[in-house]
Amino acid sequence: MRGIVSGVAAPLMRRNVDTDAIIPSREMKRVSREGLGEGLFANWRYKNLDTREEAPEFVLNRARYRQAGILISGANFGCGSSREHAVWALADWGIGAVIAPSFGEIFQANCAQNGLVAVELDEEHVAALAAEAERRELRLTVDLAACEVQGLGATTLPFSIKPREREMILKGLDPIALTLEEHGAAIEAFEKSDRAGRPWV
Repeated sequence: MRGIVSGVAAPLMRRNVDTDAIIPSREMKRVSREGLGEGLFANWRYKNLDTREEAPEFVLNRARYRQAGILISGANFGCGSSREHAVWALADWGIGAVIAPSFGEIFQANCAQNGLVAVELDEEHVAALAAEAERRELRLTVDLAACEVQGLGATTLPFSIKPREREMILKGLDPIALTLEEHGAAIEAFEKSDRAGRPWV
């Protein structure tokens, strides 16, 4: 169901994880989005970038988190350059939602445009989730329709998201398609009146 992301949560508790860390520029040589997951966090995931020998201590290389669908991280996740490849790499690897106290503004917008849910929770809750995910296999559900993080028994964690970004993800639309859905009739009326040489009212 669109707007529902469920999966194992992987804790990557670093602050200011920038887009170059998410996918280094040397990993952006593909002509499509497919396969970008191989370069996700490449400088941290691999001991040797050429041979792809893994760094066993990196969280996504640990057996429990290899199939993680949700990433938990520190404040200002996705800061730095505006490269959309950072979101594409996360999605290609299998991440459907990132939970953090805050996000880089452009990265957050790119998430919405590409169907990845950026969940903002306060630092205390993020730290508690990360600690629990480190202690055991933690399966969470991010419900965008309800704006809740579920999976902690009876406890749910509410979050807020910009209404337009929420609509784009729930409807699977990019900004242009959403604008046409919202204002298509007015745009069509304007085009007709303009062709007729009459002012649009």
